[in-house]
Amino acid sequence: MSKNLASFRQRGVARLRFGETPFDVLNDFLNNLNNINKDYLDGLPKWSGTFKQKRLLEYIFFITEELKLDPSVGYHAIELLQRFMVKHVADTLAKLPIQSVAIKEAKSYGDVIFDNLKDKFPLILFSCVQLANKLFLHCDMIDTSTAVEFLHSLGLSVSKQTLLESELMVFKGVEYRLDVRNSLTYVEVILEVLGHNEPTMPVEHLHQLCHNVLQFVTLNQTTIYECLLRSVSKCVSPSREQRETFVTVTEDRMLLGVCVIAVATYILFFKKWKQVVGELSHITGITRRNIANFAQVIIVHIVSGRSSAV
Repeated sequence: MSKNLASFRQRGVARLRFGETPFDVLNDFLNNLNNINKDYLDGLPKWSGTFKQKRLLEYIFFITEELKLDPSVGYHAIELLQRFMVKHVADTLAKLPIQSVAIKEAKSYGDVIFDNLKDKFPLILFSCVQLANKLFLHCDMIDTSTAVEFLHSLGLSVSKQTLLESELMVFKGVEYRLDVRNSLTYVEVILEVLGHNEPTMPVEHLHQLCHNVLQFVTLNQTTIYECLLRSVSKCVSPSREQRETFVTVTEDRMLLGVCVIAVATYILFFKKWKQVVGELSHITGITRRNIANFAQVIIVHIVSGRSSAV
């Protein structure tokens, strides 16, 4: 299958190279990202972060890799999927009568929503990738014929019309707002600022490793954040209230960005670990302790993962 899929997309990524952004623009961009992150955390809707199961994220990364898309497309698609699902759940629950037969027969509200959406979900996921890719104007778009052929290769028999309808449904579901900020953007911008502030720090060497660390954290975020929650709360079984409050941590893109960089530094340049953590704290305002605590949890999971593989 891989040989056939390789023929679908033969492209080069033409986005601005890492390290080429002027510092004044970069600094403004970082401030803007920080404001966006704060506003998002201040108004987190219910069910935020709920739809980040490892299997779903693996599908998204698989699609972007097989179609040779820019790595940012995958992370952007993840954000779009979360926004769409949160809005869809809220809208669906608002329309369901509390005493409806469907709810009485179902085990939970989630069962009702899933039953109504499960047949469409593979297309919804793919549509998120499609919409995310369209934001990268420097890249060739995935035309409808290529998309249909790709889905057929995965055993999904869909028409062009069905594909377009799914894309429109997702587009409406995110209220026509595709300009969300994904976690990779935070990592790369913070890393570039770090390079400007610390010229002796070889951030170019950290760049690819940061991509790898971010993907690892993204795919294993359920267990990683659970471990962090237990560490912070000092409780083996955190309460519902503690979990609800902790959502602001799991959804904090700035925190994730600095910790990914801290972990990559720990792996490649351990002697500069404290220096980099201090600079990351200075750049973002996140305390050294919080950066170190989260980074250590990630490192433990990386090491345990390698041990299991061996």
